[in-house]
Amino acid sequence: MDYRDCPIDEIETKETAQEISCFHCGLPCQAGDPHIEGKYFCCNGCKTVYELLSKNDLCSYYNLESQPGATPDIEDSNARFGYLDDAKIRSQLLDFSENDLSKVTFSIQNIHCSSCIYLLENLFKFDIGVKNSRVNFLKKEISITYSEEDISLRGLVEFLTSIAYEPEITLDSLSNKKSEQDTNRLKIEIGVVGFVFGNVMLLSLPEYLLPAGEQLSPGINRFFDFLKLFLALPVIFYGARRYFSSAYNGLKRGFVNMDVPISLGILALFLTSVYEILSRTGAGYMDSLSGFVFFLLIGRVFQQRTYHSLAFERDYKSYFPISVMKITGESELSIPVNNLSIGDKILIKQGELIPVDSVLMKGSSRIDYSFVTGESDAVAKEVGDVIYAGGRHIGPAIELEVIKEVSQGYLASLWENDAFNEDPEADLSSKADKIAKNFTIIVIVLAITAGLFWLSVDLEKAILSFTSVLIVACPCALALSAPFTFGTIVRVMSRNGFFLKNTHLVEKLTTVRAIVFDKTGTLTKAGQTALEYVGTTLSIDEESLVRSLVRQSTHPLSVKLYSALKEPVTEEISDFVSEPGRGIAGKIGNHYVRVGSNDWVELPDQNEFTKTDVNGSKVWISVDGDVKGYYLVSSEYRRGLQEEFANLRSNFSLYLLSGDNRKDLTILEPMFNSNANLYFKQSPHDKLNQIEHIKQSENVMMIGDGLNDSGALAAADVGVVVSEDITGFAPASDAILKAD
Repeated sequence: MDYRDCPIDEIETKETAQEISCFHCGLPCQAGDPHIEGKYFCCNGCKTVYELLSKNDLCSYYNLESQPGATPDIEDSNARFGYLDDAKIRSQLLDFSENDLSKVTFSIQNIHCSSCIYLLENLFKFDIGVKNSRVNFLKKEISITYSEEDISLRGLVEFLTSIAYEPEITLDSLSNKKSEQDTNRLKIEIGVVGFVFGNVMLLSLPEYLLPAGEQLSPGINRFFDFLKLFLALPVIFYGARRYFSSAYNGLKRGFVNMDVPISLGILALFLTSVYEILSRTGAGYMDSLSGFVFFLLIGRVFQQRTYHSLAFERDYKSYFPISVMKITGESELSIPVNNLSIGDKILIKQGELIPVDSVLMKGSSRIDYSFVTGESDAVAKEVGDVIYAGGRHIGPAIELEVIKEVSQGYLASLWENDAFNEDPEADLSSKADKIAKNFTIIVIVLAITAGLFWLSVDLEKAILSFTSVLIVACPCALALSAPFTFGTIVRVMSRNGFFLKNTHLVEKLTTVRAIVFDKTGTLTKAGQTALEYVGTTLSIDEESLVRSLVRQSTHPLSVKLYSALKEPVTEEISDFVSEPGRGIAGKIGNHYVRVGSNDWVELPDQNEFTKTDVNGSKVWISVDGDVKGYYLVSSEYRRGLQEEFANLRSNFSLYLLSGDNRKDLTILEPMFNSNANLYFKQSPHDKLNQIEHIKQSENVMMIGDGLNDSGALAAADVGVVVSEDITGFAPASDAILKAD
């Protein structure tokens, strides 16, 4: 019977009360310790946390893991965290702060299981001003967006500490510092164990080289055996301690990790060797022991290099050839974002991401910070206001002055924002982790079985069998296989211009059975098109109005028009409107201009424009309600499409979702080999619905240009953005494919 089910008074009278475990953290309890509702706690801190969880209906925390908590530190936090009230320190710790909304990322080493994730991602239920919180389990980090009006940074840290999740705060780059320290510590461990391994092997040479039955004098043998035992002590107590610690922490939390059989094998080898040396029944296995630990540490170095190289491959500058328009005098030049310097002036168009912390110099804007905070309410900005990196600009083009160097790691992390993940509750364990866990349990059972089988015959053989199974079947290779395999695949793909958001997509890509293509900017080249004007001749002033308006947009057709027209632009634009899939409009001076589809400019049914049966996209122009005509943009399709589609047709269902009309049907039909899956005049909403419909029967990958396809990209099982140099950041995507 579990003592936690006993009446309180009965528990207190039992002599074995000291064996009761704390319901919250699992530490031993004594008779008279705090208790509530038949549950014992080792201290008032654990009892307080339980009451807090119970009050907020979060006791599912205890259903996910048994005794999942850690003992909270109840030391007075007034002295410990008072420094967080300092504005300078606060600004260094915060990732983002706008109005009363702030975002901070903490490293919390007490994160160890699914219960921790459950609790930390439900902080908002405590009603303490937390808007949302997301846990990165592998890095043991939590990102929290909170309201400054409801809780201060200091108050947030104090609350986390009170529930035993004290943040590890440092003003320098904690992750890089810890990684560097761990790497240096590992190098020292390898040096020490390698020194022992070499010397123990040297002392063991007589055992290998002398003929059977011969040995050195008993005195020398005895001296060598004790010297090997002495040399093996730092291997056990220094070189192997990380494996013992990991195994102990895992068992303490109620699960078996891969370091458990490794630790058992090391201990078995060491204890067997000590027994043989002290009893003079053998020379022991100190050479095998030191070699085993040495190669384990070498494997740990390889694992670190695998993860670190993967992180390097996934750096922001590797993902995107993202560029920004830099203003130099009267000209505008597209340059890579990472080439920006403090003081540079940049042009940001409608819908583009702010790449660096900047000051608004010209125009007005509304900034959508949902990529950073998860909150979708746009913030109004005027000249002189600071705009943080990661915000998306809503409105006509604006000019900014850079005030901080680009933070590549920060921008890369935006792509992983859970606001764009279809399943934020995705399983933390990969297939390899689950296999490794089961594999470890099987190995332990086999080792025990082998040991018990030989125990009745020969104790030495029993021990040897037990240790041999643990060592030979060591699962460390299995632990390395997943990051090495997936990391290598991701690196090979990135070197060939295909950048995956994370390694889990490698497995996900194998399940895709349908591929859906956008047309403009995806199958066609955005920068290589022919342009022809049809309609009433535009005056110089009207061409200037059109160029000024399309300057605000990043759509490939707007970019093409802006490049083709040469008239000077007017920067003052009001009442700017952008309708994805339809067009843009705005008031320039005393004129109202619309550029886009025929329904966007309100083209009458009876009109003078009869040239309709042509290949190309029509960009209609309307000035002050008068439809002037259209620019016919003849698209050039990318090379090799015919051959590529011929290969894809044999393995996948192919679809086309285009916002244009059927004018290119004669070109596209041979590629898809059927017009049954060719859909034209698709709005962004139509594309989203089509993806949802296809997903009912098969897993689908959507390939688009990221401009009007965000909904469809997010809805697909895998969303791929085709990126030109001018194409902006696309957080809705799972992967980015270089257009060239």
